[in-house]
Amino acid sequence: MTKAAGDATPTGAASRPPSRPTLVAADDAERGFPRSLLAGATLDAAGSLLGARLVRAPDRVGRIVEVEAYIGAADGASHARMGPTPRNQVMFGPPGIAYVYLVYGMHHCLNVVTEPASHPAAILIRAIEPEQGVEMMRAALARSRTRGRADPRGDGPVARRRAIPTSRLAAGPGLVCAALDIDRTFDGLDLCDARSPLHLELRPDGDPAPEILATPRVGVGYAPEPWASMPWRLLVVDSPSVSGRSRRGV
Repeated sequence: MTKAAGDATPTGAASRPPSRPTLVAADDAERGFPRSLLAGATLDAAGSLLGARLVRAPDRVGRIVEVEAYIGAADGASHARMGPTPRNQVMFGPPGIAYVYLVYGMHHCLNVVTEPASHPAAILIRAIEPEQGVEMMRAALARSRTRGRADPRGDGPVARRRAIPTSRLAAGPGLVCAALDIDRTFDGLDLCDARSPLHLELRPDGDPAPEILATPRVGVGYAPEPWASMPWRLLVVDSPSVSGRSRRGV
């Protein structure tokens, strides 16, 4: 079930993959996240990702609880609005590929490319609920402190903050990447291939479909209307791991 909020209407150890990845064969795709769920409309794909698992092989897993959609070159909040560039070229490729970029020179963000090739669209993974490898996630965040990086939430140095509760370890797009050691070397990786060091898995059988809340996107005040107000941020209602104030539905 999806509902709108308010009145809204309109760093890793992997080697760099090729910029134009070869997609896995059908038998391999069956073991991973179905590419067909990402090839259609981006908002439908976003709904299918909520409750799915993001796996950082071999032993870190999180339940996806918050995503944000960027759709087409006309979207005034999307990187694709400027046309293809060395930074965003993956967005113009096939669905199911990772688009990873660095923001403010401080933290990385992971996106899942959607829709057919040449139609630039992607879904930002904003938050996950840690399920496996919690101590490894903590260690990854500690490594980011020793490297002197800024807080991936963007609100102060990590070293000045108290111990983070487990539910909040990856409660923000920068924290997702820090906790899972995701960086630009993952740009172009096939997330639908279960053999990838970073990949997606379907919501387990018996896991109930989440209730979904739609809100405007965050940090896109630079975009003209209607893009700044589009309710293209989707989150799992009542999850303790969604970012910032979103966990209270605002």
